[in-house]
Amino acid sequence: MPTDPAPGPDPIAETRRWLERAVIGLNLCPFAKAVYAKQQVRFVLSTANTREALLAQLAEELVSLRDSDPEQVDTTLLVHPHVLNDFLDYNDFLDAADAALEALDLQGVIQVASFHPDYRFAGTADDDIGNHTNRSPHPTLHLLREASIDRAVAAFPDPDVIVERNLQTLDSLGHAGWRKLMAD
Repeated sequence: MPTDPAPGPDPIAETRRWLERAVIGLNLCPFAKAVYAKQQVRFVLSTANTREALLAQLAEELVSLRDSDPEQVDTTLLVHPHVLNDFLDYNDFLDAADAALEALDLQGVIQVASFHPDYRFAGTADDDIGNHTNRSPHPTLHLLREASIDRAVAAFPDPDVIVERNLQTLDSLGHAGWRKLMAD
């Protein structure tokens, strides 16, 4: 009698580990720790395997975040491991995400940030360690409330310092340090 195959990786568990170890652990986002500690981060695993299905789920999650109490859900990570695994396709999809915000009249209310395993900032080499600030284990759309961003920026008025500090942190860590940080 055949046995069930071993279960594959858990994209939500891997994303949590990345958030805890890299984003919070390295302080790449100084605002993430508070909402995570208060359990105000909603993790959603998408089963979408087409752009269209992901776009429909993104619209649902945007409305859900808009309608939820910020004290309960302040931000959402929509992890979508089965679609947009090619970074250029993913990057092109961000225009559709912005169009969804506009169609739902949520511009200025919610913004979509982007994370991808192959994230690459314009003008950088693929192996530039600085790209890891936005490299998540799986393609992920991060839905953020603009009001929360405004409060965070008011408390930390020079966000350029964050970018500079992150690049210094990653330069010091290096590729070997990153691999060690993210290893099981």
